[in-house]
Amino acid sequence: MKASKKILSLIIVFFLIIAIVIIARTMIGNHFKKKFSKKPPPGIIVFKVAEKYFSENIESFGTAIPKKTESFRIQKNNLASELKLQNYVDKGAVIVKLKDKNIIAPFSGILGYRGLTEDVLGSDNSIIITLDDSSIIYADLKIPEAFASVIKKGLPIDAKFSGYKNKIYKGEVDGFSSRINADTRSLLTRIKIDNEKFELIPGSLLEVTVKYNERSSLGIPDTSVMLEGDNAYVYKVIENNNVNKTKIETGIRNKGSVEVISGLNEGDIIVAEGLKKINPKGKIKPINK
Repeated sequence: MKASKKILSLIIVFFLIIAIVIIARTMIGNHFKKKFSKKPPPGIIVFKVAEKYFSENIESFGTAIPKKTESFRIQKNNLASELKLQNYVDKGAVIVKLKDKNIIAPFSGILGYRGLTEDVLGSDNSIIITLDDSSIIYADLKIPEAFASVIKKGLPIDAKFSGYKNKIYKGEVDGFSSRINADTRSLLTRIKIDNEKFELIPGSLLEVTVKYNERSSLGIPDTSVMLEGDNAYVYKVIENNNVNKTKIETGIRNKGSVEVISGLNEGDIIVAEGLKKINPKGKIKPINK
């Protein structure tokens, strides 16, 4: 009798130990599952809404024209000595010494050869030398007549030259025609660029942007805007780093920025990148870029 009670007690203790182990493992598993299954908020790049410069633009092309230019045709047999041109001459300097006279620079500028050609009468070969004052570069643009009302003298322009692809040259509208060209339906407009370093070469093609209706407005990155039909939205960061989908009204776009007309205030924090990672009305970890 005593032996059977002892065996029963051992069995009960054994099952109690198993039950305790199972309960303990379940509780520990649930604890770690709850701890690690909760995903941390995603790290998202944010942007502080601020005033930015905006302008409406007219894109066009034009050929670079020097401030002054002059050509000299020289007969090779009239040279007093071997021809060696300086790269740059000042006004009044001797460009070429000839047997009968000297050619004097009428203004300061850059010297160069236009080319070697046969004389039109078939006599001795001649050399054509050019003198360009490129300290100021002009270009004539054909502006579509739809923009005729906004073209004014002094409007700022940006110009690009393929020789310096990453550089922007600043200039302004110097003048424009008094009438629309009936054949091209465009307004001939001349722009002026300061070219002190002589980087812009006469004859080169310039990509020109004429700016008008300049203003300072709230601006945000174009990567932060979500378009749904005719409406635009952003994710605005609110208390405790939660986000709230906010409707905005947008204006023009300039170089990766979008003008905000309404819906945001200066100093608001919005999501700039990684919109697909966000759970609406969820929480984020803001990263200032």
